[in-house]
Amino acid sequence: MTKKKFETNAIRTQLERSQHLEHSVPLYLTSSYVFEDAEDMRASFAEEKNRNVYSRYSNPNTSEFIEKVCQMEGAEAGFAFASGMAAVFSTFAALLESGDHVVSCKSIFGSTHSLFVNFFPKWNISTSYFNIDDVASIEKLITPKTKVLYAESPTNPAVDVLDLEVLGAIAKKHNLILIIDNCFASPYLQQPIKFGAHLVIHSGTKLMDGQGRVLAGITVGSADLIDKVYRFSRISGPALSPFNAWVLSKSLETLAVRVDRHCSNALQLAEYLENHPKVNWVKYPFLKSHPQHAIAIKQMKAGGCIVAFEVKGGLKAGQEFFDAIKLLSLSANLGDSRSIVTHPASTTHSKLTVEDRESVGITDGTVRVSVGLEHIDDIMADIQQALG
Repeated sequence: MTKKKFETNAIRTQLERSQHLEHSVPLYLTSSYVFEDAEDMRASFAEEKNRNVYSRYSNPNTSEFIEKVCQMEGAEAGFAFASGMAAVFSTFAALLESGDHVVSCKSIFGSTHSLFVNFFPKWNISTSYFNIDDVASIEKLITPKTKVLYAESPTNPAVDVLDLEVLGAIAKKHNLILIIDNCFASPYLQQPIKFGAHLVIHSGTKLMDGQGRVLAGITVGSADLIDKVYRFSRISGPALSPFNAWVLSKSLETLAVRVDRHCSNALQLAEYLENHPKVNWVKYPFLKSHPQHAIAIKQMKAGGCIVAFEVKGGLKAGQEFFDAIKLLSLSANLGDSRSIVTHPASTTHSKLTVEDRESVGITDGTVRVSVGLEHIDDIMADIQQALG
């Protein structure tokens, strides 16, 4: 049989049917599982059998969700978490030891930055940052203690794009583990493993769910690394709930359709903002004016749902813009069917210093728009009236 396409796998990858021959996968709301006899119980806990033992370790619903994402990303294995940040923390905690060193892009989510600078140093784990426009500096930062090379692409919130092929080559040359946060792209638009990534992290809360309903995270990649992540996580307990896994597995069936619409709307909005007299700049990966446009079209199918721009007039003008919004939601989430406007400097990246924010392109006037699935005319009309 010929290899099935992305959209088909998203719909047709599912658990074996039960004796009831259900068409839609049922919920498995159970914390534990029963055993046939004493030997079955012993062998199961000894991992001599591949079966469910306890839902903190695995559950049929989480297993289906993981299998779908692995197929989408071209990964060997994965583990699902209760949130995106649980995935980030648990992945690093499973792989790093005291004395290890991480090289990371400076343009990362604020909570991930807080892990690197406020918590990991307590365990003698250090981090060095490279700027998005200075990938050549990565090799200068690598030391004998460096274990992980980490990046988001596109980045949060400025939607800069890193060349994953270049990062993959550097990781291979220096025997580093390359971890990519692929949340902004989703596995539909980009598969970092093709370019040399060993692990890929997602916040399932965003495009994977797509409707702002559940929290989730997932890490997928090579089987040997995921085994370490699994063994740490089955003990520390950040597992995804069966119900949320079931919701996400259903959501993945429509991922391609939804993301196509997100991208179409986002590109039209970016093109409109690019010519607006009250906008200093606009960034969207598939705009020809984007600094890394050539890289984006090389490794992404489309530009994603996030548009970043700067309102002229600084903080005051930015506040007036947000106060004038009527249709779009003021929220810190993204990847929702509902369009969302966010002020990164005072919300998602507020824990960074002013200097750190400015160094990654986050000014007081920066606006992040998660472009939703409403009609593009209505989205643009709201932003147009808010800009005045």
